[in-house]
Amino acid sequence: MNSLPKQFTQQAVWIAAALMVGGGAGWAGHRYVSQSDRAPAATAPDLASGMPSLLRTSLTQEADLAPEALLPGQGSNSNQNFIAQAVERVGPAVVRIDAERSVPSLAPDAFNNPFFRRFFEEERPSSSLPDRLEQGTGSGFILDASGQILTNAHVVEGAETVQVTLRDGRKFEGEVVGVDSVTDVAVVKIDAADLPTVTLGSTQSLAPGQWAIAIGNPLGLDNTVTAGIISALGRSSNQVGIPDKRVQFIQTDAAINPGNSGGPLLNDRGEVIGMNTAIRANAQGLGFAIPIETAKRIADELFANGVVQHPFLGIQMVELSAEMVERINQEQQLNLQLADDNEPGVLIVGVLPNSPARSAGLEVGDVIRAIDGISVDSPPDVQAKVEASNIGDTLNLEIHRDGRDQTIAVKPAAMPSDLR
Repeated sequence: MNSLPKQFTQQAVWIAAALMVGGGAGWAGHRYVSQSDRAPAATAPDLASGMPSLLRTSLTQEADLAPEALLPGQGSNSNQNFIAQAVERVGPAVVRIDAERSVPSLAPDAFNNPFFRRFFEEERPSSSLPDRLEQGTGSGFILDASGQILTNAHVVEGAETVQVTLRDGRKFEGEVVGVDSVTDVAVVKIDAADLPTVTLGSTQSLAPGQWAIAIGNPLGLDNTVTAGIISALGRSSNQVGIPDKRVQFIQTDAAINPGNSGGPLLNDRGEVIGMNTAIRANAQGLGFAIPIETAKRIADELFANGVVQHPFLGIQMVELSAEMVERINQEQQLNLQLADDNEPGVLIVGVLPNSPARSAGLEVGDVIRAIDGISVDSPPDVQAKVEASNIGDTLNLEIHRDGRDQTIAVKPAAMPSDLR
């Protein structure tokens, strides 16, 4: 009888001990988890370190991203994009140019009316009225921290005073150092130091479809930004509608309006690839810029010498075609014959007197096939070859005349001032 209670007592002790151990472990686990939940965020990586690698990666990959891996302007709290970044870099170096020029005043047509003269002859104003001042606004950009500014010739040409205004509001009196109407490039100098400057790029790798950003002061609205793409390259001055210029233009659909002239055209890195110069009045979405290589070359010569001497042959040219030959024959009563081989070339339709071309023996009807061994297909090709030469150098023109091919050597002279 006494053995049963003793055995029961031992079993009860073991059961009670097991319950105490299990309950203690549960309570300890609960307390650990509760403390972990209340622990500071800084202890989270320590907790994750004890987890399997796959789970640990998924929990910590965002925290492991280095802040410096993000590009400027790409943070989650930033609204900047590459256009805004380019403008931020270049904008301070874009200036507004206000110019005044004297324009002859003409008497109104009404003063020349016979009826008016009959009754008001004595009071009729003199036909030689004083000149009036014409004001215009354009753009420019700073090339050098000492105050060298690049702009268009038509912005400052004939100006008596030029005022330059920076984006930060500072105003300077500007000196027009030189103007080249042949390329529509001009340079201005202001007396200042430590000015913001632009970074010049290159058009060598430029292609249609790439980004284009224009900055200027259209219609007097300072530091206006427009963006688009490069639409085409190598547009001739004839195509642009200004045949008296010697430039192969960049075409863009970035909005360019009156007042943008002289401002920079940028690529997506904020580098200047051109100078905005022309718009087509009869079209929308067509803007044109002078390649920066051409603008910078002319600017350097203007700063150095005040003028630019352009090589000159003295010929008038058209692209060779059967229609053009027939037209020239009718207009000038000539008997030009198109070569049977239909090879491309440039037809000379005029030779100026006292010109290098006349002295070398070039004639109307000659077809220029190549210059210095390089084929030419259009007048802009010839123009570019001449512009790239030096005054006094020899250019070997391969021409076709009267069914025969021959080579004529021509030495370019400086372009006369009355033809600029």
